[in-house]
Amino acid sequence: MQGWLDLQNIVVATLFMTGLGGLLAMLLVLANRKLWVYEDPRIDEVEELLPHSNCGACGTAGCRPFAEALIAGEVIPGQCTVNSREMNEEIAHYLGVDAGDVEQRVARLACAGGANVARMRAHYDGLPTCRAAAAVAGGPKGCSWGCLGLADCEDVCEFVAITMDPQGLPVVEAANCTACGDCVEICPKDLFSIQPISHRLWVACRNLQRDEKAEAECEVACTACERCAKDSPEGLIHIRDNLAVIDYSKNGLASRVATERCPTGAIVWLDDLAGALKGREAKRIIRNSALPVR
Repeated sequence: MQGWLDLQNIVVATLFMTGLGGLLAMLLVLANRKLWVYEDPRIDEVEELLPHSNCGACGTAGCRPFAEALIAGEVIPGQCTVNSREMNEEIAHYLGVDAGDVEQRVARLACAGGANVARMRAHYDGLPTCRAAAAVAGGPKGCSWGCLGLADCEDVCEFVAITMDPQGLPVVEAANCTACGDCVEICPKDLFSIQPISHRLWVACRNLQRDEKAEAECEVACTACERCAKDSPEGLIHIRDNLAVIDYSKNGLASRVATERCPTGAIVWLDDLAGALKGREAKRIIRNSALPVR
């Protein structure tokens, strides 16, 4: 008798679990039909034509969202500045749209104070990162606004667009830069910014001290002498908090004339081949060795 009851229990349990499984399967099928969202198959095709860098320079979170935005007509292929022009043209041809011409943007560093021109007020012996050094009284550099030179930006750059020069300053290779902004986020001194490549006139300094105080810490610091503002078309450059500031809305007025009388060479003209060009009255720096720690 007991064996028969046990068999009944097993059969009931089996039937119950089978029925429950069938019910759940049916609910899943209904939910799939109810919640299914159509995805345009062209998204996969377009994504394959993108660089898969997921850098965010296009303004989206990655290549997949950018492909979705392309299909939706919200962006143009040219907004991907990492892709080659030929590949963007192929995407445009596939979608039947204009590729567009978007100006390249690059990371710019607002500091020229390498070890040979900027003084150190102390030795730093700790975790070799800019963020760690900056956490100790702002870092060992005399100019509290200056680059600390411990290469956080180089380490975070996935596109090998930043290298450190012999004086401990980051150098951005424009051809490799995707304007992803990683260097902007990692720099504890906020010295990097993303700029259109046409912004040739550049203030390579963030020091807010003026005159002798600025030069005492860094030989190439902006001293707020106002010569660049006086020599430039009205409104192009003004002095704010002892620092020259360029109004890039008037970029068409910019020229090398603003650099010519800068005594320290803090304001430069960026040339694709020659690099940062200083004016005729800028002091010439021939020292290669690091300044002694005060």
